[in-house]
Amino acid sequence: MPTNTIADWFATPLGNYLLEKERAYLDEVTPDIFGFHALQLGLPHLDLLRENRITHRLRIDAGEGADVRARPHELPIATQSIDLALLPHVLEFAEDPHALIREIDRVMMPEGRLVILGFNPWSLWGLRSLAGPARHESPWNGRFVSLLRVKDWLALLGFEVSAGRLVCYVPPVKREKWLRRLAFMEPAGDRWWAVGGAVYMLQAIKRVRGVRLLTPAWHEAVAREKRVALAAKREGRAAAARSGSLRVVK
Repeated sequence: MPTNTIADWFATPLGNYLLEKERAYLDEVTPDIFGFHALQLGLPHLDLLRENRITHRLRIDAGEGADVRARPHELPIATQSIDLALLPHVLEFAEDPHALIREIDRVMMPEGRLVILGFNPWSLWGLRSLAGPARHESPWNGRFVSLLRVKDWLALLGFEVSAGRLVCYVPPVKREKWLRRLAFMEPAGDRWWAVGGAVYMLQAIKRVRGVRLLTPAWHEAVAREKRVALAAKREGRAAAARSGSLRVVK
């Protein structure tokens, strides 16, 4: 059955195979990201931030099913208001992916976290997007953006890449039974061909020079008490050492 959208493709055996791996990664890394506002851009029918504890989460997309319908490079979001932004396979289908990244940079808070999921063009899946029989169907009709290029864009905007992972080393086969048979390629590929994973999952932090983040008063008080306690402990050790040395001389 032809897949006209990436949402249709995620319902296929191969799409579901990838979705399980992406969900596992997001469920692992997003619970420890805190703040007031989180944004998922694209794939509104999937709650990919389900394990994140930020209360106000928005799913934005130009199509139906989104909390807010908007074009990805023109977000109706206030500047510097988002603490966590997730981009699941939106760069591949954006008219101007660099402009989309700039728009995400605009809406994100200093020290905000950005997570990008993207198809790797230097993989077996990337090869299928170039020469496969279904290259005019989604997701193979997307323009896969390389990991190095995404990192360059992020660096130009002041983002610091903090973590990442590549997954899916199996060939892009359609049948579930073949995906099970080829599952042995996952650990082998991760060990011997790490750059050949079909999908990269990248985390980055928005750094802003000259910005000093204000911490709560109770946090400063706790830190001050720890410094005083540490100084007293050091002084006690020094006094004990002096006393011991006097006894030895005596």
